[in-house]
Amino acid sequence: MVTRRDIMKAITLGTVGAAIAESVPEVSGWTTIQDPLPPAYAGTRKVKDLPYAPSKLKGLDEVMMTNHHAKNYTGTVGAVNKLEQTLATLNKDTPPFVRAGLKRRQIIMMNSVILHEHYFDNLGGDGKPAGKVSDAIKAAWGSVENWETEFRGTGASLAGGSGWVVLTYSLVDGSLHNIAQDDHSVNYALGRPLLAMDMYEHAYQRQFGPVVADYIKAFMENVNWDVVNKRLEQVASIKLG
Repeated sequence: MVTRRDIMKAITLGTVGAAIAESVPEVSGWTTIQDPLPPAYAGTRKVKDLPYAPSKLKGLDEVMMTNHHAKNYTGTVGAVNKLEQTLATLNKDTPPFVRAGLKRRQIIMMNSVILHEHYFDNLGGDGKPAGKVSDAIKAAWGSVENWETEFRGTGASLAGGSGWVVLTYSLVDGSLHNIAQDDHSVNYALGRPLLAMDMYEHAYQRQFGPVVADYIKAFMENVNWDVVNKRLEQVASIKLG
C-alpha cells in the first residue's frame, strides 16, 4: 500500500505525475469514481512548436535550444497532462495532504509551461526595442538603457540558482515591472508577462557554463519585440484597480 511518506517523496522528487497516477487506485479508502466529471481540458494540452528554426538564433547553441524545447518544455507538458488526469480521479474521500501536494505541483508545472511558451515565442527577433512597449519602457524607466540594465541585473542575480526574469504589465494600474520569479509557484498577481527570460541552468549551462552574462547578452540580441508589442496591445486597455 502506498503511504503518505511515499507520496510526499514522489512530490519532492518531481515524479508525482507518474508515481501518483499509478498509485491512486491502490490507496486504501479511495475510489477512482470521477465525481464530479473532470474538466474537458484535463490531459489535453498540446506542445507548441518553435516558431523559428533554432539554428537561426544568433549566438544561442542550436542543440541547447532544441533540447530545451524538446526535453524540458515538452516533458513538462506531458507531466501536466498526467497530473490533470490524476487530479480527475480525486473525490471527497481523497486525503487532504495528497490533494495539497498535487495542487502545488499543478501550479508549479502549469507556470513552467506558460513561461516556457512565452520564452520561446519572444525569441527569434533582432533584439531592437521598438513600438509601444519601447515607449512604455521609456516612460517607466526613463530610457530603454535604464530598463535593460535592471532587466539584465535581475537575471544575473539569479545566476547559479533557478528562476525567471519577466517584464510584467500590471492589470491593476498599467505599470511595468521587472519581476524575479525564483519559483514557478511565485508570480505577480494580476500581471501579464510581456517578456520572459529563462534563468534555470538548463537554459544556458551547456553553452555558457557559469558565464551567465554572455547568455543574457545573447538572449537580448534575439528578442522579438513584435511579439512583446502584441502582448502589450492585448492588455493595454485593461485596468482592474
